[in-house]
Amino acid sequence: MHTIRLINAVFFAHHGVSSEEQQIGGRYEVDVSVNFSFEAAAKEDALDQTVNYEHVYSIVDRVFTGTRFRLIERLAYVIANQVWELSARIEYVEVAVRKRNPPVGGAVDCAEVIYRKSAHDSKTQSDH
Repeated sequence: MHTIRLINAVFFAHHGVSSEEQQIGGRYEVDVSVNFSFEAAAKEDALDQTVNYEHVYSIVDRVFTGTRFRLIERLAYVIANQVWELSARIEYVEVAVRKRNPPVGGAVDCAEVIYRKSAHDSKTQSDH
């Protein structure tokens, strides 16, 4: 298995539970890891044999700027599931979403959630 990663994609968006967060907005950072075999793409230098990280980024951008969510958990979930749909080659997706300076009543750099989806999890869920 091999990995393509986008690290620290930065967005200003209006997500959050409070109306103040939704009105003022804030800075968010996103990491996406996509695991699959890109052996054929590497050997053949063929874009159609890999997961195009530009497409991964466009999903993140569209999710962040297209809809407002209350929870960063929801952002991570939606991004991971849309990335998952890019290719049947994908075996594992991990999405980390960080909210800078979250309103927690004290000094905190960020709040972060990580959502993981794997082929193993999908097979297990479909077996039930």
